[in-house]
Amino acid sequence: MSDATLSPLPSADRPDVAARLREALLAASFTADGLLDLLGAPAYAALARSETVPALRATRGDTPLETLVRLFLLQQPVPYARVEEFLPVHACVESGWLARVGADEVAATVDVRPYGGPDGEDWFIVSDLGCAVGGAGGIGSRDEGVVLGVGGASTTLAGITVRTPVSSALDLGTGSGIQALHAARHATRVTATDLNPRALHITSLTLALSGAPAADLREGSLFEPLRHDERYDLVVSNPPFVISPGARLTYRDGGMGGDDLCRSLVQGAGERLTEGGFAQFLANWQHVEGEDWQDRLRSWVPRDCDAWIVQREVQDVTQYAELWLRDAGDHRGDPAEYQARYDAWLDEFEARKVKAVGFGWITLRRTAAEPVITVEEWPHPVEQPLGDTVRAHFERLDYLRAHDDAALLAGHFRLAGEIVQEQVGMPGAEDPEHVVLRQHRGMRRATKVDTVGAGFAGVCDGSLSAGRILDAIAQLVGEDPVSLRDRTPAQIRLLVEQGFLEPTS
Repeated sequence: MSDATLSPLPSADRPDVAARLREALLAASFTADGLLDLLGAPAYAALARSETVPALRATRGDTPLETLVRLFLLQQPVPYARVEEFLPVHACVESGWLARVGADEVAATVDVRPYGGPDGEDWFIVSDLGCAVGGAGGIGSRDEGVVLGVGGASTTLAGITVRTPVSSALDLGTGSGIQALHAARHATRVTATDLNPRALHITSLTLALSGAPAADLREGSLFEPLRHDERYDLVVSNPPFVISPGARLTYRDGGMGGDDLCRSLVQGAGERLTEGGFAQFLANWQHVEGEDWQDRLRSWVPRDCDAWIVQREVQDVTQYAELWLRDAGDHRGDPAEYQARYDAWLDEFEARKVKAVGFGWITLRRTAAEPVITVEEWPHPVEQPLGDTVRAHFERLDYLRAHDDAALLAGHFRLAGEIVQEQVGMPGAEDPEHVVLRQHRGMRRATKVDTVGAGFAGVCDGSLSAGRILDAIAQLVGEDPVSLRDRTPAQIRLLVEQGFLEPTS
């Protein structure tokens, strides 16, 4: 279905109307907190699952907030006279935010979802009708050029992005503008690109309605809209990463074979970064028969870039096909057509010898040093936001790269916050079989250590050098201090790399 069948969008050339509408929405507490207070946690959570009945039941009253929820989130027409009491309704109709329906009602032309910023900002994400509720699962069938609202992938990427003040940021495949909106908080200049001109229009509405500065919006695929000499301090992308036969749905299907779009995105990012700049993506990648998936991803990393790649989930090809067929609403249509599409997905995977599909995060950082690439699988719960954790990972990498074993032993370390020790062994045993250190923040890692490692970590408060601590442990356990100094740096490096120990000097 083409863009011509989608609803006309509000004018992007009336910032005055967007500002007045924003003021009215805030006055009625049409915010993330206001929504939660009105609907209650169960109905609010149901919206994320694309279930609107609890929210409809919770908004049967006549307050301004209830009316706005029905109008902008639940796509219900409301009486013109009622809305006129708290919205600049004439200006909203004139500029296209609302449309008159029937004799005396108005309906929204776009969805508007309240969205809380990381520092309590009241933002609003604009999307096509039927796309604010439940993110990608909000409507049953997908128009080709449809622009979605907030989904789990959007918030995941926003949470892992490094948030330090920068001169320039680039959002590739901006969609409804969520990443551009986040970047506008800490980047002097934000550029946003998208292959879909409708997405760029909606991004401009999202920024205006959220009270954020306008971005430099450019139409085109991936890096195509950029000049060859443009460099950025931050590049982010939640690309159309779905590995599918064909490119039926613009918002999710990249149009390249297999995982080529994600590979092209990662490989092309290095030359677009300033020294020390970060590029962060969500991606899918193929697990191919006879090939190590970690090696596949290492081959994507551009020269002159450190990389941290985390696989969060793996699905076999049948699970993966079913997930995205359901996302498109195909399971609700003609059974024969659904079966044919399912067959096409499996044919595609079989031809490429793909046995599973991985999903995760890819972070690159431009470096002048010898690059270090870390690829790992971590399906366990983490603590979002993780931006500071990601930044600290690369800072520790710099430290370890600059310190040989002698320098490491001369260094001082501090145990990171909220680390606990667990001892595992048979009941009644005099000594534990092994000791586990566990984080309760960030990545929430756990790692096994020997008794020396546990003792070392336990006394690290920054006051003594690593070498002096090991000498004291050697005396305590009756071991040769030279031998202990020789064999312990590898364990210290691992504890630093994984964030259990923080260098203080």
